[in-house]
Amino acid sequence: MSFDNTMWHFDEGVTGLFGQWNLYSTLLVTLLIGVLTYHLTTRSEPDTHPVLLARQAQGSPVRQEGESPVYRSRSAPHGMPLNPGLEVRDPGVSKWAKGRDGDLRDIWRRVVAGVPESEVAPTHSGTIAATAAAAVTSKSTAGSRGRILTSFGSESVAETSIDDMTRQINLIGQHMLDQGGARVAIYLPNSVEFLASLFACSFYNMTAILLPYDQQDDAVLVSMLRRSAADTVITAPGCFPFDTVVQTYPALRQLIWVVDEGSAHLDWNEVPKGMGSSVNVSTWQEVVNDAPEAAGRDLPSPEGQTPPRDVTVFWDLARSEGSSGVSAKPEEMVRFTSGNIVSAVAAQLFAIPSAQRFGPSDLFLPADSLTHMHTLVLTLAALYSNASVVLNSVAPAAGDLSLATRGIAPTVVVATPAAVLYTHEQTERNVKSSVFASLLLGWQTRTLHDSGVLPSATALVSRFLDNMRPAVGTAPGKLRLLYIAERATAGTPALSSTVLSNLRVFTGARVIYALTAAKVAGAAAQTAFYDYRVTPGKYAPFGSPLTSTEYLVRSKGPHEVADDKCEGEIVIRGPAVVGSEAALGIIGRIRDDNTLAYF
Repeated sequence: MSFDNTMWHFDEGVTGLFGQWNLYSTLLVTLLIGVLTYHLTTRSEPDTHPVLLARQAQGSPVRQEGESPVYRSRSAPHGMPLNPGLEVRDPGVSKWAKGRDGDLRDIWRRVVAGVPESEVAPTHSGTIAATAAAAVTSKSTAGSRGRILTSFGSESVAETSIDDMTRQINLIGQHMLDQGGARVAIYLPNSVEFLASLFACSFYNMTAILLPYDQQDDAVLVSMLRRSAADTVITAPGCFPFDTVVQTYPALRQLIWVVDEGSAHLDWNEVPKGMGSSVNVSTWQEVVNDAPEAAGRDLPSPEGQTPPRDVTVFWDLARSEGSSGVSAKPEEMVRFTSGNIVSAVAAQLFAIPSAQRFGPSDLFLPADSLTHMHTLVLTLAALYSNASVVLNSVAPAAGDLSLATRGIAPTVVVATPAAVLYTHEQTERNVKSSVFASLLLGWQTRTLHDSGVLPSATALVSRFLDNMRPAVGTAPGKLRLLYIAERATAGTPALSSTVLSNLRVFTGARVIYALTAAKVAGAAAQTAFYDYRVTPGKYAPFGSPLTSTEYLVRSKGPHEVADDKCEGEIVIRGPAVVGSEAALGIIGRIRDDNTLAYF
């Protein structure tokens, strides 16, 4: 009887339900099914576990009076040494043996050898592409080598083979050494010759001095030469005041002109009157082309070589406006050891998850000057990973990310804060002109912040924003990684977390925002690869330290460190820091997630 009663009640319930069914019931059920279907089909797991973002760095168990705990990357816990180098294993050495830290020479040897089969990175959605298709295609195969490209504009892309560049490194290095060069000032824009000069100094035991390009004041340029004690200059005609330099800087002994093909027929060996033969003048093309074809093909043997000399850079200091205009502040001169640089390169390689690391399928564009150590370190990391590198001499001066990437389709870009800020402002203005586009921007921002998922550029909803996105490269959607650096005390515009989030939506790329400083190779701290959160405040946080650095804040003036408050002067330590420790002279704070931010 109980079963019959149950079935009777069930029948009565079903009859009553459908007896009251109407149009509104149909609409409500349809809406419910639609909502459930949408959530089931669009639900995605976050790119990283939220717990990893809640505590991005580990603080030391104890702290000194007047200082905060020392914070390290979770990948470099306290009690273990910070990452000192590249773990280079020479041929024949067991893979279980500890590798060498390496130096700049090992980076170019890796470029020549190609990426080992066991380390070939997966092919990313952003492959190498350009309007000059035949010149910029790439094959991601085991043992493949990256390519060195030069972009001259919207249509012209030229390639320099690895073997030819190796020959230039050897011939230029040997020429400078034969002429008594010891301290080489490189005064060039981003170019093949810039990188070749740097590696030539490394292989032939000379100090490389990286001078900020296109100085407007000749006296500033002469001052940098004098302070760095340069005896050799590699530069291009039209930007270097030869007459002024040789008259005011008698220590100059050697000058190498890098001339273009249209000017190669001119006589560049002339020395100004009154100088006699104290300055040996030659051209890059003469040194390379006059040598036998077989000369310089092989790199010097690593056996018995001494450690390479330092790399000297100049850090631009912020200019202050006074009654007589902009005050002249001399740039800070910093000498980085090869150990500082390779430690920073290794840290940048380690900061990228294995599934997203650089590889032969990437096209890397330094759209910031290579005289900036952060840009140089990332470029060296791309070379070591056998990614293809494209160089554009005018990209660092471009005020817009679209102009900097014209004619190519990079997958990884290092850009200036000013360029990305301008691009953001222009794109945001276009988006806000449309109510629907503004709603889409808000929805994708919530997807980033709340769900921890990077919106796909190929998603149906994202395509409604395509006509408003910035034209980054010739193939929109190929860019997958954008690096931006705040240069402490250099007067660069600091970015907010909202700007960084919008850039992720506009470009479809992950954005890495770093804090850089004069005495730190690479980055002092940078945002985690999968951190898409939007935090309140005027300035975006810089994230956690890399495996080559650790940071703390120290009491200074009214900013006191206490148990419940971590704010003070930022101090960076580690093998990537000149002298192992550097106080940045700026006030910062440690956030609740143990990341570093401006105060």
